[in-house]
Amino acid sequence: MTAPRTLLVLDDDPTGSQCVHDVDVVLELDPAPVLDVVRNPGRTCFVLTNSRARPEAEAVAINTGLVSAVLQELAAEQLPLPHLVSRSDSTLRGHVIAEPTALADVLARQGVAVDGFLFAPAMLEAGRHTEDDVHYAVLQGRPMPVGETDFAADATFGYSSSDLKDFLVERSGGALERDSILSVGLEDIRTGGTDAVVDILRRARDRAWVVVNATDYADLDTVAQALAVLEAEGRTFVTRCGPSFVRPLAGLTGSRELDPEDIVVGPGRLPHGLVAVGSHVGLTNRQLAELRARRDLFEVELDVPTLLDDAARAGHVADAVTRIVEALASRDAVVWTSRQLVRTDDPDESLAIARSVSDALVEVVHGVARSRPAWVVAKGGITSHEVAHRGLGIRRATVTGQFFPGQISLFQPTDAPATTQGGPYVVFPGNVGGESALADVVDVLDRAAERARAAAHPSTSESQENPS
Repeated sequence: MTAPRTLLVLDDDPTGSQCVHDVDVVLELDPAPVLDVVRNPGRTCFVLTNSRARPEAEAVAINTGLVSAVLQELAAEQLPLPHLVSRSDSTLRGHVIAEPTALADVLARQGVAVDGFLFAPAMLEAGRHTEDDVHYAVLQGRPMPVGETDFAADATFGYSSSDLKDFLVERSGGALERDSILSVGLEDIRTGGTDAVVDILRRARDRAWVVVNATDYADLDTVAQALAVLEAEGRTFVTRCGPSFVRPLAGLTGSRELDPEDIVVGPGRLPHGLVAVGSHVGLTNRQLAELRARRDLFEVELDVPTLLDDAARAGHVADAVTRIVEALASRDAVVWTSRQLVRTDDPDESLAIARSVSDALVEVVHGVARSRPAWVVAKGGITSHEVAHRGLGIRRATVTGQFFPGQISLFQPTDAPATTQGGPYVVFPGNVGGESALADVVDVLDRAAERARAAAHPSTSESQENPS
């Protein structure tokens, strides 16, 4: 376990806090609540920028604007600057080069030169790991190089390379030279230990990229310890990582797994909950099929072509809200967008289509939320952010823990409308979990809701046994 450092984590969707607990999450691009956290040494603050859903120039502007405001205020107060983390997808989708570069540019304007970027995309609990510089994703029990998976065929952030050095060259458009990219290998970590990793990181100068191999948390712990040595010497790094590396950077060990007893469903809520599915990856489709097979659900499908028709959209959304609210009196509901993938050859246009569809799903959740469903699960990274912020009005929350080790977080709103308070909100990434995971999460939530109803309406026999 490393000594806690102050972390400011710019998270491009709401899924990056899966491997940590008791950390603050801010869902608005407002420096004030961020400063409330990072003024305190050793604290970790995630800011959910949703920048993966934005074109690159807009993503850069979001990162630049927020971090500039935070760092300028800290400098004015003569407080130490936090370690900056650009947190993104463990299957390599996102603005991989542009966002950490933007953070380095902000630091440069504060007179701080960045020696290197640590590139550690692992999410170990989900089988995303790096060995011999090749990044893998475990799918149906088999590790596959990520360049051979469906994730690499993403309409906006597609790629072909599984070797992370080649991937960085590819994503930089050839601006990075392969020979200039450093690597911290498993042999370095496990045989040489912290000293060997320190020696490698000391070679990083002038924003050098450093690939971090890891198949176990002990590997990441060693790299975090080496980073602490260099930070004590005055060296500066920016981290681009998946969820797992944040844990040792924050000085945490282990995860907090949730039982029904840990989940509070507040009074005055409907008996059942809502699952909102926006993700289109194959794993989500299989998880949705398992949920439908296991439970008697009320199902609403939002038709994508109808959502893209300005004349038909509003009526389609309003009808979905009405039917879901009626159904939640007797059973859980699931709303999803039709599974056909609408895509174009223009990445920005593909993003615009995805946002339009996501907006409709958010509108449905917002309408249903006024009636206080027992709980809400949002399936998909971009979907989860928009549902939390615009659908449920959550402005700030605490990560309570996860449903599985390091996977699928429960947010406890700390700044949100009254209709959202007391309603558990689950962030469920599109590319995480086994095929039964979504159904298992709903089982736990339903048991928590049943406990809340039993506590609010004790049976006659219980009343007789415990007269008041």
